Amino acid sequence: MKLLFKNFTFLVLLTLSGTAISQPFINEINAFRRADSIAKPPQNAILLIGSSSFTNWKDVAKYFPDKTIINRGFGGSSLPHMVMYAQDIIFKYNPKQIIIYCGENDLTGGPSITADTILERVKKLHQLIRSRYKKVPIAYISMKPSPSREKYLETMQKANALIKTFMEQQKKSSYIDVYHSMLDANGNILTHIFLSDKLHMNAEGYKIWQGIIAPYLLK
Repeated sequence: MKLLFKNFTFLVLLTLSGTAISQPFINEINAFRRADSIAKPPQNAILLIGSSSFTNWKDVAKYFPDKTIINRGFGGSSLPHMVMYAQDIIFKYNPKQIIIYCGENDLTGGPSITADTILERVKKLHQLIRSRYKKVPIAYISMKPSPSREKYLETMQKANALIKTFMEQQKKSSYIDVYHSMLDANGNILTHIFLSDKLHMNAEGYKIWQGIIAPYLLK
């Protein structure tokens, strides 16, 4: 009997492990689902999707008090995860505008990840959104220069440039450059706007973002 119980427990753990592997970030997605079941999210809102720079911006509504914002960023995510969970983080909300901050984590995927890789992933996400929403404005926020990821800056700059060109060629699409405002006069990264991990921003960093992003947000 004990052996049967142990085998059953092992199978349950194996199944749960397999689910976690096949559905990365499922806990975060389930948290969004629970939140939406408790309080119906507003329609016609500005939707933020992407990785931890949005996840950590928990008080984003205070930076844009005249806007209705839904934040569906989840930390550690990459562009393919935006596509994977599009139904949960994009399409269920019928937003009036979509703001994307994602791509920085993609750069850490190994030497095979190039600027072109990031561009193609952005294109795929953009095309997916356009397949459902023909006229909803889409804005892509440039990948930010983080002190802890300086080794990726060259590839990041190339990818940002490619994405900028792509977005500017698309209808109702914008590219928001936060990269250069996070550098000093000598081109060095402003370290005081980051937390101790040298990756995520503090309030001063988000204050910079606020001033740059605000003009792009719909009324």
